[in-house]
Amino acid sequence: MGAALTRAFITKGYRPTVWNRDSTKVKALTDVGASAAPTLTAAIESSEVIVLCVSDYKATRAILETEDVVKALHGRKLIQLSTGTPKEARDLDLWVQQQGATCLNGDIMAWPRQMGTDAATISVSGDADVYHQQKNILQALAGNVVYVSNEPGASAALFHAVLAYLAGSWIGFCHGALVCEKEGLRVDELGVLLEQISPVLSVELRHMGEVIQHGRFDNPESTIKTTGDDLQLLVQQANEAGINSELPKFAADLFKRAMKAGYDQEEHAAVIKVLRKTA
Repeated sequence: MGAALTRAFITKGYRPTVWNRDSTKVKALTDVGASAAPTLTAAIESSEVIVLCVSDYKATRAILETEDVVKALHGRKLIQLSTGTPKEARDLDLWVQQQGATCLNGDIMAWPRQMGTDAATISVSGDADVYHQQKNILQALAGNVVYVSNEPGASAALFHAVLAYLAGSWIGFCHGALVCEKEGLRVDELGVLLEQISPVLSVELRHMGEVIQHGRFDNPESTIKTTGDDLQLLVQQANEAGINSELPKFAADLFKRAMKAGYDQEEHAAVIKVLRKTA
């Protein structure tokens, strides 16, 4: 991802100075227009704005918390794009402030191949003034830049909310692939079908967000009971086909609990009421 960010900057007319813990990765970037710094301290000293993207916040802290780097950070603006929890983002923001610098915590919602294009989204949280000062830099990386809040951990929280959805969809797709394989259907055609109905799914996602946000679970087009009954059939199908049934059983159990709790005639999004009780 770091290489993809660098290439996006170069494509948009910037000439970034780069540093990597693995120096062998730097040459490919200098070949396309980046400048190489011999050390992280030198890279930080070369610019007022530092964009950092490593594996996670633990790696970020390990990189930054050295005496020379701390001195170099003073007065600079850090755009942190590594993955972490909301608490880690808040802790880093406080630490950066203590070093006399400012910080924006961002989260990339795109694949490396999409960076620098309209297909990429980056969410950002932190000081609003700093965000507006650095908005052009962020827009060089992603066509869709979402400012979430001045609360440093807000972007990470939104990222984890999106990750929760993606995790369910990835596992769901793989279970669907099992169904297709067992029945002699092509899995790539399942992918095409889901792409074709994605506009319907997008509308449903927005609808669910509004239902949960405003507590409007009445008068549904699809009820907890309807969905719960369908999920029981998914369990039955898995058992009949002799394929893994972990996902259907988990989902069916949640909806069964929602029905027992008296939510059977409410929107299927009302399953969140069961999830809230187990928190």
